Amino acid sequence: MAARAGVSIASASRVLNGVGGSPETIRKVRQAAAEVGYVPNAIARSLQSQRTGLVALAVADIGNPVYVAMMRAIEAVVAAGGRQLLVHATGGDVATEISLLRRLAHRYVDGMIVSPIRITDSHLEAMVVSPVPVVVVGQLPDDAPVDNVRTDSRAGVALAVDHLLAAGRRRIGFLNGPLDTVPGAARDAGFRAALARHGIPVDEDLIEIGDFQYAAGRAAAARLLARAEPDALLCANDLIAVGALHTLLSEERRVPQEVALVGMDDTELAQMTFPQLSSVSLGSADRGRRAAELLLERIADPDLPPRRAHVAPSLVVRASSIPGGTPRPPAPGQPTAVTAPEPGLGTSPAVPTAAAPMTAMPASPASPRTTSTAGLTTEGGTR
Repeated sequence: MAARAGVSIASASRVLNGVGGSPETIRKVRQAAAEVGYVPNAIARSLQSQRTGLVALAVADIGNPVYVAMMRAIEAVVAAGGRQLLVHATGGDVATEISLLRRLAHRYVDGMIVSPIRITDSHLEAMVVSPVPVVVVGQLPDDAPVDNVRTDSRAGVALAVDHLLAAGRRRIGFLNGPLDTVPGAARDAGFRAALARHGIPVDEDLIEIGDFQYAAGRAAAARLLARAEPDALLCANDLIAVGALHTLLSEERRVPQEVALVGMDDTELAQMTFPQLSSVSLGSADRGRRAAELLLERIADPDLPPRRAHVAPSLVVRASSIPGGTPRPPAPGQPTAVTAPEPGLGTSPAVPTAAAPMTAMPASPASPRTTSTAGLTTEGGTR
């Protein structure tokens, strides 16, 4: 084949193994391969290179829009790196996740990205002993020797609470997922801390625990509304928020006039509802993209020190929490991001009062969704 292409055997081998070559060499070798009907033997190549060309992603629910956005971003990065993506749905089951991590001993993939909603010692042990790299999307202990991409749910909840208080809401209900999960615990702590920062006592009647699903959100909202009269609902994800919206509408409660509504994750669902849903973005696509980059870097250089990447939360305000309907879009060139101090370096931004509406400050060159600060973005509800 090398002779047919008019190149050296080494050049032909590099092209056929995906290592590269000049555009002209690649064209000649591929043309020659097509003419002779050459099909590479993936198994033989894998045995020789100790690489499978595959990476895995393990998430709780592949139907959740958060994971769909994450998966798309990961797939784009790994495909650009010449690899393919395998996706596992774990149902959030700890035993299933640990089994998948232990199966990495068989080297059926070159690495794995995992986003568990619960983290146990067994998770960490399986990650540490894995012969192939593992990157975790989610919160890990600070001393865990594993590459990690995280966001700050607590800061995201604070952005939502600040926004609702600035809009004049005072009885903010909170619909959360299970407290034994990493996101559930973080969002509960963030909600309580945000209220405390404003001197507002926690009313347990305004808190309802369910699951991170649409039906659970609808049921949780009904339970809360049966015993309390909130003027706003903050939901721990957009699936819960859409369920809550349907409950509110079925009970003929106007959104946002009577009850403002804010979700979390800023998934595609947020723009599919009427009114469109205000939501805290936790940068699902950005976290997936960064995790894939870390994984490919780790595969190329296993001796890198453990790394941590942070994707900041931001609040996207739409019609579900704006009194009077859809916010007016900013004028061309007008900045729309309000940034807060670095995590751990200060308090959250002061909450504007009704007499002093929130004003925009110049944004940094980096997007507020990909830096280590928390931001507020206003987006037209008719988009």
